[in-house]
Amino acid sequence: MEVGYFNSDSYDTPVKKKLNLWEKFLLNNRLYFIFKYADVVLSTRKHARRGGYDTKAWADSSFCIFRFIEKTGGIFHISGMENIAKTAEPVVFISNHMSTLETMILPGIIAPHRELTFVVKESLVKHPLFGDVMRSRNPIVVQRTDPRKDFEAVMIGGMELLSKGTSIVIFPQSTRRVEFNPEEFNSLGVKLARKAGVNVVPVAPKATASDPANVKSPAAITPVLNVPPVNVIVTVLLSELVVK
Repeated sequence: MEVGYFNSDSYDTPVKKKLNLWEKFLLNNRLYFIFKYADVVLSTRKHARRGGYDTKAWADSSFCIFRFIEKTGGIFHISGMENIAKTAEPVVFISNHMSTLETMILPGIIAPHRELTFVVKESLVKHPLFGDVMRSRNPIVVQRTDPRKDFEAVMIGGMELLSKGTSIVIFPQSTRRVEFNPEEFNSLGVKLARKAGVNVVPVAPKATASDPANVKSPAAITPVLNVPPVNVIVTVLLSELVVK
């Protein structure tokens, strides 16, 4: 069964063939990822400025990043993708925020099935590189300085988007964490889902690396020269949680 870019409800990065010396030099360093990532960022920014960066383009660019993370030694284990489109109505995806990694790869996993947007910080929509792309996705913008205003923004904006069929990804934690904390499900995302009468789909990405700090930035999720080829293993679990 086709599941977006994947052919089943789960996915595991295939075991790679042994690399030759040139491939080891090219792929096992940060520069390859930085150049490839920069190319995607600049091309999508240009596309968004022209008004043509739609959900399909977003999913395509996300999956492109997914593939060259794999090419540079990243390993993905994804399960529970059947929960993405189990219902026809929109849902609220609640994910731990471990790094920029999930914001890069989740659109490629989810957006082929659903109209989607994120709850994002105001600084992202004003960012000189990412701002055009983020604004094109019609996100819910929060400031993280006034909890009351952020609550109103998510509840009002979220209700409107969900009523139009757009699903929402929200990160309940105020800070980045590698571990997923189920206790924080009594959160803004659950309150929004209950008010809108839609389901919640928990998303639990977890990354392990030779250096845990390596999952904190996009340029750091690739192998570093002179370290083992597999520098980051990402496990993404999408579960079903009904809160209606």
